[in-house]
Amino acid sequence: MKLAPARFEDFDTWLAALSRPTSLVEVGTLILGGLLAWALVAASARRFRSAGSSVLLGRHGVDGVLFPLLWLVFAAGARGLLELWLRPAILHLALAALLALVLIRLGVKVLQVAVGQTPWVRLLERSISWLAWGGVVLWASGLLNVVLEELDQVQWRLGATKVSLRTLLEGSLTAGAVLILSLWLSSVIEARLLRGASGSDLSLRKAASNALRAALMLIGLLLALSSAGIDLTALSVLGGAIGVGVGFGLQKLAANYVSGFVILAERSLRIGDMIRVDTFEGRVTDVRARYTVIRSLTGRESIVPNEMLITSRVENLTLADPKVWATTTVAVAYDSDVALVQKLLTEAALAQPRVLRDPPPSAALTAFGADGLEFTLGYWLADPENGQISLRSDINMAILESLRRHGVEIPYPQRVVHVRPATPGPG
Repeated sequence: MKLAPARFEDFDTWLAALSRPTSLVEVGTLILGGLLAWALVAASARRFRSAGSSVLLGRHGVDGVLFPLLWLVFAAGARGLLELWLRPAILHLALAALLALVLIRLGVKVLQVAVGQTPWVRLLERSISWLAWGGVVLWASGLLNVVLEELDQVQWRLGATKVSLRTLLEGSLTAGAVLILSLWLSSVIEARLLRGASGSDLSLRKAASNALRAALMLIGLLLALSSAGIDLTALSVLGGAIGVGVGFGLQKLAANYVSGFVILAERSLRIGDMIRVDTFEGRVTDVRARYTVIRSLTGRESIVPNEMLITSRVENLTLADPKVWATTTVAVAYDSDVALVQKLLTEAALAQPRVLRDPPPSAALTAFGADGLEFTLGYWLADPENGQISLRSDINMAILESLRRHGVEIPYPQRVVHVRPATPGPG
């Protein structure tokens, strides 16, 4: 669809065109197109029932891109038909307004899907709105071509390339549009790749999505620079400078990025694994290109550089097998029945649903303590991310109750104090 420049020179001409009786036909046609667009969007929303926010349907149907886009198509078709009998004025202006609304909705929804609700997204939304509506005002007033010609007169040279203020502005707008589109495409592809994935597949797909996002951003940046009239061959010098900078000042940063891709490719650490790094133990919740997020069972999150996970000793508790072995100890009196104590300890562990039956728990006499016989109860659990302290507490309480019920004594600490007789002093 191509919009011709505004053909009305001043507001009097606009008012004269709007006061014609045929303007009521245009208003009615525009309203009818809006109703048809709303009906189609409502039917689509009921059919797809998309959860969350989407680019086409938004959250409530009419706040997405599909509604103004359909309205724009209907208005363009209506203007084409009415031009056979009359000269449309309202539809001509409405097309520009609807086109601006489509651009605003598209930019806002794409940003929301790509990066979520962050503070700087609000600033970008307002910038997109001001640019779109400002363009409509300039186009409707007939000043757009004049402004563009004036901007084209402001020129300067960058090396062998001549750049004008108009090409710089158009290149900036193109760069913004291409980068937003790249972010949206990478977010959509990442959501598709990570859908239904778990374990090793999740880590591998995460690596593919990170690489794809970086590639799309690089391609978008190159296209934006090319559209701004910048010679891309000049970037070879910049690439060499960046290489030198990476070799000297950005060694750690580059090492972290390389280590991140190595981790994701080798799958030595996967999202969901329980690991211990430098006395910090927790579950891997996210693996990024530069760092890995580890969440402890207490809710604390640690951001660990990927280089540390490659060069340091890391204990992966669930690398080959998600089952974890845990123990608890208890001491009983020396005159206790050893077989009975072992049976009671095993039954106390089996009473907890989280304790695995295969392999079964086991109780063993591990030491002859100073105060009594020391038993160690060992058991397996498959969900260490749900916490081990609470499970150990439940098992200990069940052991205490069972031992008391069967009359098994848990001895108090005993100490023998020797008192030396007083030495008589010199008479």
